[in-house]
Amino acid sequence: MNAAVKPESIRPASFGQQDERALRDQMRKDLPADTFKAQTWRVIWFLPLQLVIWGGIVTILMAGLPWYANLGLGLVVGHTIGSQALLAHEVLHGALGMSRGWQNFFGWLGFGPMVAPPEFWRKWHNSVHHAHTNMGDTDPDSFGTLRRYKADPRQKKFPKLAPGSGTWYSLLFLTYSFTMHAQIVLWKQAKRRKQFRGFNRRKAIIQSLLCVAGWLALAVISGPLALFTVVIPFMVANALGQGYILTNHFLRPQTESNNPLDNSMSVRTLPLLDRLHYRFSHHIEHHFFPKMPSHKAPRLREWLEVHYPERYVAPTHWQAMKLLYATPRVYQDPTVLVDPNHPERTFDLLPLQVEMSAATYKAQALS
Repeated sequence: MNAAVKPESIRPASFGQQDERALRDQMRKDLPADTFKAQTWRVIWFLPLQLVIWGGIVTILMAGLPWYANLGLGLVVGHTIGSQALLAHEVLHGALGMSRGWQNFFGWLGFGPMVAPPEFWRKWHNSVHHAHTNMGDTDPDSFGTLRRYKADPRQKKFPKLAPGSGTWYSLLFLTYSFTMHAQIVLWKQAKRRKQFRGFNRRKAIIQSLLCVAGWLALAVISGPLALFTVVIPFMVANALGQGYILTNHFLRPQTESNNPLDNSMSVRTLPLLDRLHYRFSHHIEHHFFPKMPSHKAPRLREWLEVHYPERYVAPTHWQAMKLLYATPRVYQDPTVLVDPNHPERTFDLLPLQVEMSAATYKAQALS
């Protein structure tokens, strides 16, 4: 959640190895070729997702159900919107093939409700985040380094919103922060950062405002039922995505080399949820091969657990969320987190490399 600042040079990293290219080459050699082949047929999943979303909204508006039934439907609609965004994330990476126009169409279905137009998401996420993952103050999806907060003390207010700050309102952060952060990147970072040079920001702003208008129109149509058709679905969709996104990198060291084994983290979740969420839990795997269909990601997980169990970090999702809320969000140095509002609060990330590695989980299972 990097507030808008001009990125500076990356501080020297004290953690990580520069073997990401060799790892990719070896995985491509060892794994079946279809692991990395686009799977266009998976676009069919948008059909049931759309049916659930619109069927749920129409039922809330027309069926005259009691509040608790509408609440249940609102939760299902929100969960489905969040899942659809995770599938659209694959589409916009090219994992389902298709032309750029069709990718944008399905990208609108997935990210329109999140107020992140597909071309903007492609530039922000595919181009900038993936190219600068957890690298100094350059990654737009990071709270960045302490140096930045010292340079502009006004920014210290922002980490108070986030998990790990200890504020009561940080508990609500997941329910709105994806959309909020998208607007911070669009309105501020994309205006100032050189990585967004040439991007049609004005068009993306207009598109975002149209997305907001769509939500407002639904709220007007819904009247008092907007709590169930707009507010709850919006909050649940944000929380679903952020429940993964915030654990993907925020508990990993900053690195100089863009190596997913060192700067990213996967999580272990329930098998049913893993399928419903299009295996977004396999995030190290995704950063190694962004265009790989997610249903092939378990092959990479198995390969990494066998060949690099000490380096492959994948705690349970619950463990990752607890740690997220127990630790600060800003980097004092590449391997130590700090609270800029309480500098005495620090957390060393390196012990987590051992505590949450596949080797440790295997040892615990055998003991």
